[in-house]
Amino acid sequence: MNVRLNREWSRLLESYKADHKDPRNRATHMVGIPMILASLPIAATIVGLPLGAALFTGGWALQFLGHHYEGNDPAFFTDRRSLAVGAMWWAQKVGLVSLESEAQQAVTGGRTSTSATV
Repeated sequence: MNVRLNREWSRLLESYKADHKDPRNRATHMVGIPMILASLPIAATIVGLPLGAALFTGGWALQFLGHHYEGNDPAFFTDRRSLAVGAMWWAQKVGLVSLESEAQQAVTGGRTSTSATV
């Protein structure tokens, strides 16, 4: 699925990418982000709460380790929307979505087969 980003979300994604250049940081995020995302529905059940808590804690530990390698603070410290941008970045990296910035839309004329706009 293609997701067309407006100017603001395109800027947020580019800023996120600029803050995540170290390969070790990217690797920790590739593992940590899905751990955090998976922890939320799992922890919503009493039975899954211990597993969800472990996934959530471990995922965030990886995020902070990655930023230690990168030498910067997590992007959400300054803009909480970066939490959503991180999930979008991960989804793009694993091939779940294709993110199209406004600049890319200008080149393609905004033509996509299946798209949503953010």
